[in-house]
Amino acid sequence: MGREEQKEEREVLDSIFPDEIQDISDTEYRISITLDTSKPAEDETPDPTILLNVRYPEAYPDEAPILDITQPPNAAKHEYFDIQEDKLYLLQELGPSIEESMGMAMVFTLVSALKDAAEELIAKRQQTVQDEIDALKAKAEEEENRKFEGQKVNRETFLAWREKFNQEMAEEAARKQAELEAEEKKKRGGKLEEKKLTGKQLWEQGLAGKTIDEDDDGEDVVESLRSLKVEA
Repeated sequence: MGREEQKEEREVLDSIFPDEIQDISDTEYRISITLDTSKPAEDETPDPTILLNVRYPEAYPDEAPILDITQPPNAAKHEYFDIQEDKLYLLQELGPSIEESMGMAMVFTLVSALKDAAEELIAKRQQTVQDEIDALKAKAEEEENRKFEGQKVNRETFLAWREKFNQEMAEEAARKQAELEAEEKKKRGGKLEEKKLTGKQLWEQGLAGKTIDEDDDGEDVVESLRSLKVEA
């Protein structure tokens, strides 16, 4: 009974995989499986191919087939797949399908399960690498954006900034004034010339804008203005 079912299954497989199946003996054959992988359009690297080697024990399908997974001779090395490292994992992935199919022809089911498991394994590795690349890009962008981030402004920080700014401006003005006076004193032989204020300078310093009402004593204001030497 087992042998008849084996022959029937082999004939069905030959119609499904006419170019992919190759006999090794009456009870043993191999099926070539090309994996479909995701890759950039410009990548012309061929998709990996694996071989499912099947040998029927006498009691098959009441007994599980003897399986092995290999690659074609001189197969190109794939970046995300290595049959030597992945064979045990893939054979273990076939275990549930074997258990569910006991007593029935199961090789087509095993081919489909093997193809899915191998493609999923490659896809997970590709995604892991992509996730690492994305994380590095995100980190680089975050660090770059920090260069353009200023201090967050609120009322307290603005007032503190304004006070510091005004102080720095006052210190800078005093420094420049001291430098000018020192330069003038040097030119005059150590004597600082009495500084005459222009009308514009009087206005800027607020002296020309005062009125009698703003001072307690109007005459004092007038007298003080008279004492100023004004350049035209």
